[in-house]
Amino acid sequence: MKPIPSLRQLSYLLALHEHGNFGRAAAALFVSQSAFSVGIAELERVLEASLVERSKRHVRFTPLGEEIVSRARRMVQAAEDLQVVAQRSHEPLVGPLRLAAIPTIAPFVLSSILPMLARDWPRLKLYVREMLTSVACDATGRGEIDCVLLALPVECGDIEKVDVAVDRLILVTVKGQDQSASPLCEAEDQRLLLLEDGHCLKEHALAACHRTATETERLLVASTLHTLVQLVDAGLGYTLIPQMAIDAGILGGTRVEAHPLQTVRAERQIAVVWRRGHPRTSEFRMLGETIRQAVGGDTGEAR
Repeated sequence: MKPIPSLRQLSYLLALHEHGNFGRAAAALFVSQSAFSVGIAELERVLEASLVERSKRHVRFTPLGEEIVSRARRMVQAAEDLQVVAQRSHEPLVGPLRLAAIPTIAPFVLSSILPMLARDWPRLKLYVREMLTSVACDATGRGEIDCVLLALPVECGDIEKVDVAVDRLILVTVKGQDQSASPLCEAEDQRLLLLEDGHCLKEHALAACHRTATETERLLVASTLHTLVQLVDAGLGYTLIPQMAIDAGILGGTRVEAHPLQTVRAERQIAVVWRRGHPRTSEFRMLGETIRQAVGGDTGEAR
């Protein structure tokens, strides 16, 4: 009988595909680069095919290599699901769990969430990664992330969810600027500041201000909420900031003031999402309930 690929070899291949570099992929799996390279070479020998083109600067997958990656992902995911099913028979939320959190949520709530998770689920080994919404959703679909703490509405594939909080969006301006919040937001000018592509908050802000995506090329953009606040503080425009960020003190030390929108209730739904049919669905619901308790369930009410 001819030898068949091992799950370890397939995991190596997936890591190389994700990181695009032998050294980074080996480090991500906590193995030496030499052992990692041997594993990839052994996989190619077993399959009797070239999967990766190597050079000093680049790693490129052959067309066959891309197909093997796609199939390997399903095989490794199925094996992980088997382990999860067996583990669930003993105790929920035990062992590793990979949670992604988007940048417009993570800095403002993780300090509340993580201690409560440690208290309620002491045997849970949580790995947290901050990721853009689009990246996190793709990683969830590929099985690289178990669940994501993000803001809805957003396109994230075929998912299930637990709603954990409603977060209002608040218009902020520099002190002394036009205080007429709603007309300011809806104005046809170039002062609306946005996050760059990949942040779902950009789409939420555009919807709240009745603006279209085609207008964004003419608008000033930033990579983080903190940068947006600094741009507003410099008098370059106005923006929408989540209430949870304001509650966490993001406006501290600036001349930026908050003005709740008058004509609409702009908000986003904070939720924990995961791929539909995941074997740990019941556990993710428990996780979501703990997170809901940690963030208070609604960050949109006056405090």
